Amino acid sequence: MARWLGICACLMFFVPELTGGWASAVAASVEKPNVVFILADDLGWRDIGIYGSTFHRTPNIDRLAGRGVRFVNAYAANPLCSPTRASILTGLYPGRIGITTPSCHLPEERLEMTVPDRAPPHAKVIGPQSATRLQTRFPTLVKSLKEAGYVTGHFGKWHLGREPYSARDHGFDVDVPHYPGPGPAGSYLGPWKFPPALGFTGAKDEHIEDRMAREAIRFIRENKNRPFYLNYWAFSVHAPWDAKKDLVEKYRAKVDPNGRQRSPVYAAMVHSLDDAVGRIVQTLEELKIADRTIIVFFSDNGGVHWLDGRMRESFGLDSPPTSNWPLRGGKATLYEGGTRVPCVVVWPGRTAPGSVSHAMLSSVDFYPTILEMVGLERAEGQTFDGVSQVPALVGEGSPREIVYCYFPHYTPATGNIPGVWVRRGDWKLIRFFGDSADRSDRFELYNLSDDIGEAKNLATEMPERVEQMNRLISEHLAAIKAPIPPANPQYSPTAIPPS
Repeated sequence: MARWLGICACLMFFVPELTGGWASAVAASVEKPNVVFILADDLGWRDIGIYGSTFHRTPNIDRLAGRGVRFVNAYAANPLCSPTRASILTGLYPGRIGITTPSCHLPEERLEMTVPDRAPPHAKVIGPQSATRLQTRFPTLVKSLKEAGYVTGHFGKWHLGREPYSARDHGFDVDVPHYPGPGPAGSYLGPWKFPPALGFTGAKDEHIEDRMAREAIRFIRENKNRPFYLNYWAFSVHAPWDAKKDLVEKYRAKVDPNGRQRSPVYAAMVHSLDDAVGRIVQTLEELKIADRTIIVFFSDNGGVHWLDGRMRESFGLDSPPTSNWPLRGGKATLYEGGTRVPCVVVWPGRTAPGSVSHAMLSSVDFYPTILEMVGLERAEGQTFDGVSQVPALVGEGSPREIVYCYFPHYTPATGNIPGVWVRRGDWKLIRFFGDSADRSDRFELYNLSDDIGEAKNLATEMPERVEQMNRLISEHLAAIKAPIPPANPQYSPTAIPPS
């Protein structure tokens, strides 16, 4: 690279007529804004200070919100990680892509969603099987930016498939640690247990986010003079639940036994995530490129709100990792705690510092939004389920009135029943497939403006609204070609579901 730049410099010196055009091209490339996309894993809506946590300390994320706009009605497209990640990259709903569960680390290569012939006898419906890889045939945000001259780097969790579906196969120039798994290998603290072929090892007690931040910062420094797209997709705060011992003890001393959030281990994990965010932002400032860098902070789904025997025995937890209150539920549920997540966007010179947006946003919106922010057009014939959120970013209103979430799976840990929801304005309707006594669909209707905790089901009181919103759901499922779980012929009402 250095040799090439030297040749170009010689051409500029000896061929004056080329200098103006070449220099203009370089200037234009430098003027393209950088994009840093920070994605937390399993971080709940109330897990950071600016969203209301009084137990977790997140000064760096809070300061980031002070530089841009904070969304309070932002949604992951799915209450689990891989589907949301796919939606960010493609601008498409998970049901259209075929990835609706976090199964992309499995050995089986399944490229399409399928519906099995049978299900366990406790299940009223047969849930579909998710695809296990993000197909490279899909246009993606990284490919669009790469074609426009961006250098691209992915750091942290991928979880959308191993070769030939890895981050590199999807257009990233750099991918560290180039690992297809669902979380950090073995532990957050080194030495880690990544496959030896990756050559990615850590010193004893080295924290994975400290290492990931250093790797991301190296990428930023090496590419400070050219436009770059950086995915910092953190491993934190997904299982396994472990953290720096000094931080655990720090938060243990702060625990309020009556507090809703009271896990010192989880608080320490959030702390390390916040430290990594701070280091990345500080590097942008030190290099004097923060004023031409767009920063997105988001989470792939809601926080883990339950506690089971494995979490007690293997990780020593004595309380759930977090609480998403006042939201109901959390990760792997169709309630607000499963998909309403923190979201901050910093667009220097365009977003009002410290502003708050009540506009609805879905993770499918990031692709078209970032394209518009950096001045690019979508490819000819390309369609999105997402919409550009630029109007919301600059305080000119909400570009979308409706958001959907399709999650057709039983989840024993949370008690989730296969279903789909639509939010239109303040109203949210959940359709649970085949869950009534007669095995017809069951509905729950909530007015989120005065019932954010989804405590009062208004479905029986407002049948006309249920019918109208259910029509929207049916149209949506047909549009994205998502399978509706059929009745399970092996269903037995006396069968006991797995614990």
